[in-house]
Amino acid sequence: MARPVARTGGNLVTEENGASGSDAWIMGRDGTTAADDKKVQIQGYASKSSVPPGESIDFHISSRVAQTCTVEIYRLGHYGGVGARYLTTGEGVRVSPRPKPEADQVTGLIACDWPVSWTLDVPRTWVSGMFLAVFTSVDGYRGYTPFVVRDTARRSDVLMVVPFTTYQAYNIWPFDGRIGKNLYRGFKADGTPGGNPERAFRVSFDRPYSEAGLPSWFDMDTSAARWAEEAGYDITYASSLDLHEGRVDASRYTAIIFSGHDEYWSKKMRDATEEALAAGTHLAFLGANNIYFHIRVEASEDGRAGRIVTCYKQDPDPEPGEGGATERRRALGRKHRKAEHALLGVQYNGMISKPVPLVVQESKHWFWSGTGLRDGDEIPDLVAVEADGFDPSMPRPEDTEQTLLSKSPYDDSMGRGRRIQNTSLCEDQRGTLVFVAGTFHWPLALSRPENLDPQVRRATRNLMDRMLQPRG
Repeated sequence: MARPVARTGGNLVTEENGASGSDAWIMGRDGTTAADDKKVQIQGYASKSSVPPGESIDFHISSRVAQTCTVEIYRLGHYGGVGARYLTTGEGVRVSPRPKPEADQVTGLIACDWPVSWTLDVPRTWVSGMFLAVFTSVDGYRGYTPFVVRDTARRSDVLMVVPFTTYQAYNIWPFDGRIGKNLYRGFKADGTPGGNPERAFRVSFDRPYSEAGLPSWFDMDTSAARWAEEAGYDITYASSLDLHEGRVDASRYTAIIFSGHDEYWSKKMRDATEEALAAGTHLAFLGANNIYFHIRVEASEDGRAGRIVTCYKQDPDPEPGEGGATERRRALGRKHRKAEHALLGVQYNGMISKPVPLVVQESKHWFWSGTGLRDGDEIPDLVAVEADGFDPSMPRPEDTEQTLLSKSPYDDSMGRGRRIQNTSLCEDQRGTLVFVAGTFHWPLALSRPENLDPQVRRATRNLMDRMLQPRG
């Protein structure tokens, strides 16, 4: 497929980021205090993970006492370093206490049935991006819920896929010592956190994200988005559910960025990504532990599509579909052919209790150009939380040349011994690239102040510039 010259700079995203930014959404501004799951001072959830301009999205909100609250909408981006832009406010929104549903005794599913509190009609002029709805009560409590404005009508150079299925897998709302569950744990009878015996097999988008409402590792995605918009790339956004539901044609884009912790994938998500790669679309995974668990995305009880994520993991799956049981992908298929390693060239291999340096290798490769790094040089604290590595026993991407750009030793915090982290780049005969950073701190190093690293920024810029070169 022909790939045109990139529209870096002078596009809708650069125009959008020329607007005045605002940090008024940040917790603590104007004396605001974070809501919590026990008292639910003000919390809410959205009816969709994404919405196109010209359509509407509903917000379902609960409060500790009946009152009027405000709902402010912000678009996240660079905006001269401020990080967000205020767009609109729903004032005088009537909210009331709503019940916390009990977990289903078999599957652990927790799904709210709160009425619509406020509806946002998304103007056609809004630019695709990551958005936050900010709920603020009259007594100064604040909660959030994220959503995406997608724009599939515009063929941007880059598509960023935001990992909403993984957000929900980790969402343990309500974290109240009694009801809450996610795909990892729940609560024991004495109110202490449990593990696999207490966890859910199914989790619903019809509930707030826990505590203040920002999903687990949300800052990986916001940091990547702010960096990309600062760099002026022509970028649009979609949720992982858009990829699953086929609302985006992934093969239309020159490059796709998977910006954060993207662990939970359905068969449809994997198929769409592989089809895009076969069509010549580059892939960049900026985190680690990607495409690890196979999931089903299912409808709610009242038939709304894409509202439940199902994953049985090591427990027997009572209804495996065409993609097989909902377990680790590397356990599916003959000879691990469905493993993430077969697409990515690396795979999750451990957890890190304390950040360690990323140790550079292949420093003469174009990826490291301009960084000043040499083989054996270390980028401090870049390998953190979870790591990917190359496994010679696993299938590799076919007909590709693979370069391992780092070789970083670390001790697995789960007691599984000494491991090696690898940042990987695979290139096929047409020049199509698959990049995997292999650590959680890579996207944070792009723009989050406490993690900012100029060498990571330069290397990632090298990667994107290479991906956006025109090809016949």
